Amino acid sequence: MGTPGTYSVLVEVRLRPGIADPQGATIERALPALGLDGVVGVRAGKAFRFEIDADDEATALERSTVVADRVLANPVIEESTVTVTGPVG
Repeated sequence: MGTPGTYSVLVEVRLRPGIADPQGATIERALPALGLDGVVGVRAGKAFRFEIDADDEATALERSTVVADRVLANPVIEESTVTVTGPVG
C-alpha cells in the first residue's frame, strides 16, 4: 500500500470515435496554410489537472475517475483517460 497524501492527477477528455469534431476539423484544414502539411486526424479535447487527497495512488485513481465520469466528461459523447502523475511534494 502507498503513502497517504496528495496526488497530482491529469484527466484528458475527448469526443468518442464517430462523434463529429468541428474544432478538430477546422484546425486540420488550417494547417496546410501554415506550411504544416501531412497532419491528419486532428481531434480536439480538454485536459484537466488537479490534486486529490487519498490514502494511496490506487484510491487517488479511483476517486479521480469518479470526478471525471460525473463532472468533467459527458459520457454520452465523450470519453476520458485518468492518470495519477505522482504524489505532490
